Amino acid sequence: MAKHIFVTGGVVSSLGKGLTCASIGMLLEHRGLRVRLQKFDPYINVDPGTMSPYQHGEVYVLDDGAETDLDLGHYERFTNAPLTRDCNFTTGKIYLSVIQKERKGDYLGRTVQVIPHVTDEIKAAIRKLAADDVDVIITEVGGTVGDIEGLPFLEAIRQYALDVGKQNVLYIHLTLIPYLKAAGEMKTKPTQHSVERLRQIGIQPDILICRTERAIAKEEIDKIALFCNVESKAVIEERDKEFSIYEVPISLVQNKIDDLIVEKLNLRAKPLDIEDWRNLLHRIRNPQHEVTIGVIGKYIRHADAYKSIYESLDHAGIGNQAKVILRKIEAEDVERDGADRALSGFDGILIPGGFDYRGSQGKIEAIRWAREQKIPFFGICLGLQCAVIEFARNVAGLPEANSTEFDRNTPDPVVCMLDEQYSITDKGGTMRLGSYPQVLAEGSKAHQAYQALLVHERHRHRYEFNNRYRELFAQKGLHVTGTSPNGLLAEVVELRDHPWFLAVQCHPEFKSKPTKAHPLFRSFVQAAIQHREGRKPGRSQ
Repeated sequence: MAKHIFVTGGVVSSLGKGLTCASIGMLLEHRGLRVRLQKFDPYINVDPGTMSPYQHGEVYVLDDGAETDLDLGHYERFTNAPLTRDCNFTTGKIYLSVIQKERKGDYLGRTVQVIPHVTDEIKAAIRKLAADDVDVIITEVGGTVGDIEGLPFLEAIRQYALDVGKQNVLYIHLTLIPYLKAAGEMKTKPTQHSVERLRQIGIQPDILICRTERAIAKEEIDKIALFCNVESKAVIEERDKEFSIYEVPISLVQNKIDDLIVEKLNLRAKPLDIEDWRNLLHRIRNPQHEVTIGVIGKYIRHADAYKSIYESLDHAGIGNQAKVILRKIEAEDVERDGADRALSGFDGILIPGGFDYRGSQGKIEAIRWAREQKIPFFGICLGLQCAVIEFARNVAGLPEANSTEFDRNTPDPVVCMLDEQYSITDKGGTMRLGSYPQVLAEGSKAHQAYQALLVHERHRHRYEFNNRYRELFAQKGLHVTGTSPNGLLAEVVELRDHPWFLAVQCHPEFKSKPTKAHPLFRSFVQAAIQHREGRKPGRSQ
């Protein structure tokens, strides 16, 4: 029988439950265990696909097309656990299933209630991952203990231990130990109250992970253990990481959390060996190069709106033994200040995905500047579409060219809606989503980066490059170097007379890991390093 770890959070949100779950998953994998990870989100949206990045950060897309919470990105970056749409459930998704069953008569006339029908549906979602080839399932419950919308999930995981036996279930509670500067001391009371709330629900945490800015004194750990009814060795200090999020697993190992989990769940596991992760951190701490990359986007002010982009650039830095200095620029600032002023000194320019007209002119201007100044440029999804618009206007002689997303009446719709999208009215889950194959042109920069002619990448878009303009653009120097297998959809475009100018319709950031940088990001950062080296005094350009 698979063992279950349920991770809850208390005191405040944004404590890093996702990173903690991913780190625990990585450690258990390194002990030879087969792990699956799952996230429960208490909001009523069916999935985050229709939510603004200002509300919830980026939408993370899986191979099967599921639009999921960004924490699933942490799961994939830290572990090798396969993820599917069964790895992310929201209140909306749970209630939608219950209501559909009620409409079909599955409940045989009974009154449908939160208990048992909703909680049974949540438990069924947990059981979906409990296959014969799984040793440990880690389920993260989003939100904070005390949130009214999270109560059905907490009740369900309480019941689950009764269903499968407490010996097969472990509860981990992530909490905060604040330091009050005026008082000069740490305060454990918020954690005590958070655990008390959990215990009122019927859940006794087995392990407490305490986020803190400072080291927790032994007497404070003993106090937490006493008042929260856990062993002192099960009170785990997790200090803030200023250097890298990839230090989190090492911190947990130092507190022997993997030994605790193996012991409490009676798991058969091999000794821990994370030398590869230590080597990873050594490379991060000892870069041989430094490079500055400008990310120009619409949602820059939200730290998590382009989370996977930022992480993929870090991975590419690791792969090139370089420190990547990120400069996040609002696209509207480029519109206001001009590209020369806003982007001067960058070694590479990246335009990420997005929607709608706002900021598009700033992105187009940034691409023009990168093209003319021979700065390495990487466009992703909308970044490709903006690159096509910029080239049409400033090189191909089509000054009014645009995307029909921005201007339905443009005389030159160089970017237009996918054919299958015209009949769609619902917004949620209706884009071109998930993994699709793409064929690369031999000798192209994309081919050189991937070292393959057929690759699979994840997508999330409604609009595409208009094939009517493919021949004209090729004559002017912008070539389609990657297509769908039938050749109808442009997946990659490149400028041949440029050191590194490449844009893709897919989202390669969803397939990058710290231990294995995505080929396109690695190649882009390598080109940026070469550009920077070429600008050094005494170097010919």
